[in-house]
Amino acid sequence: MKIINGHNAIMGRLSSTTVKHLLKGEEVSIVNAEQVIITGDPNKIVNKYLKMRKIGSPQHGPFYPKKPDAILRRAIRGMMPYKTSRGRAAMKKLRIYVGIPEELKDKDIDNVAIKPVKSNYTRLSDVSRTMGWRE
Repeated sequence: MKIINGHNAIMGRLSSTTVKHLLKGEEVSIVNAEQVIITGDPNKIVNKYLKMRKIGSPQHGPFYPKKPDAILRRAIRGMMPYKTSRGRAAMKKLRIYVGIPEELKDKDIDNVAIKPVKSNYTRLSDVSRTMGWRE
């Protein structure tokens, strides 16, 4: 089982490395999903996610999540060959947590954050709070 810390990890890079591990057949857990960052202008990022929430109808979708762990899961699913049986089986081996749960505190956690980001960015928790998520 691979445990990945989402603190200061860029969402796209975290998603692509997670997909690689899942397609190899490993079980992956991501902790601190609310601290994942999205690079770019914060106002444009928030507006993009708010716009995606308003697309479609409440009865028929597409449905876009508010919670940071669900937003990250959807980003990972977008990089996965999800419509194949291999992709669906790999997604079942993924666990995403807000914070660090008690059962994973004493285990070895890998950091994906390579270097600090010097450009504009926003955290996934800030985007989620803007869309109406309550911790």
